[in-house]
Amino acid sequence: MKTVGTYEAKTHLPRLLGEVERGESITITRRGKPIAIISPIEDVDRARVKAALERLKEFPKGKTLGGLSIREMIEEGRP
Repeated sequence: MKTVGTYEAKTHLPRLLGEVERGESITITRRGKPIAIISPIEDVDRARVKAALERLKEFPKGKTLGGLSIREMIEEGRP
């Protein structure tokens, strides 16, 4: 995996993105410490994504706020 500093990443982003398009992953460092990785997006299994989204939609059903409204929670200073 290739490693570049933040200045080089900023200066040469189009070239680095071209390398990522060709399959290479690149680690970006700041003061020698890794802070990010740019890597190609893998093919997504659409059926798995759709199933995960459906599970997320179903998650809140049947759950309550303990009798409080969202407005009441905001007024009480709850996040």
